[in-house]
Amino acid sequence: MAIPKHEDIRVPALRLLSEGEALKLREFEAPLAEIFQLNDDEIEQKYDSGNGKIFYDRISWALSYMNMAGLLIKPKRGVYRISDIGVEQLNNPENLNSFITTQIDKRSRVEGEEQNCTSLTPQEELYDSYSRIRQSIRSEIIDVILSKSPREFEKIVVTLLQRMGYGGKIKGAAEVTKYSNDKGIDGIIKEDILGLGRIHIQAKRYAKMNTVGREEIQKFVGALAVAQSNKGIFITTSSYSKGAVEYADNLNGTTALVLIDGEKLAKYIYEYGLGMQIEQIIEIKKLDSDFWDSMEDNVPNNALYNRVTGEKPAR
Repeated sequence: MAIPKHEDIRVPALRLLSEGEALKLREFEAPLAEIFQLNDDEIEQKYDSGNGKIFYDRISWALSYMNMAGLLIKPKRGVYRISDIGVEQLNNPENLNSFITTQIDKRSRVEGEEQNCTSLTPQEELYDSYSRIRQSIRSEIIDVILSKSPREFEKIVVTLLQRMGYGGKIKGAAEVTKYSNDKGIDGIIKEDILGLGRIHIQAKRYAKMNTVGREEIQKFVGALAVAQSNKGIFITTSSYSKGAVEYADNLNGTTALVLIDGEKLAKYIYEYGLGMQIEQIIEIKKLDSDFWDSMEDNVPNNALYNRVTGEKPAR
């Protein structure tokens, strides 16, 4: 089953709290996973950034939105209890999301801060925006490369492979071969000081809609054989045909051939910062658990506390 959106988690989470017990954030995960019939892989699935589990994050935001709407009470940090308003709203669960949106909109107008209650959590919206920006820049990278000469493209790919760690710190490890009589090899990277291990490169600067076919890959493999090399990288700004990919995948173990298409090329250029500069850094902070948990908790057993929080007096 697909991991539920944070807005779909709200009603089941509120029903868990309606059973009477206050729950910590982590105590929601197992029962909610059972309700939504999630398997272990879905429970543990992380964002592409690797920064946090998706299901756990969505539970956190479901609770956060309900807390902002007054459906929950937090007697202490990380602990949730249903409020009288929450109990009342459970009588009309189909209207819960619209109630939350209305309450948060009212709060936003008072505080002067806009809240956008979409099916994505704020963290997911941030990742989505980042992904779209990154994709736009990657497309622009290929456009810029295509505006440069084929010779400059060869220099770019050799420099990129060095930045990716090939050739290490060996001085003069990478070279672009001369145009005359290059024998189908555009660049060479030495893997050791003596040059006993070498990676041979072919770079094809093609328009995005073009496709590199099997024949061109076969010619490059032939050039590797002439150069007595068993390692090759074929890089293009376009894509590869199915036949080209199958041919490269089915080469015998004596020749290792890696195909890098335009999408992967732009990704590597972006990730390794070749010809890129940082435009903006966004810093997001969260509470330091060690700092706050070391403090003494307030005991909610006085009338003033109950009036402020809306909790019923302790018995």
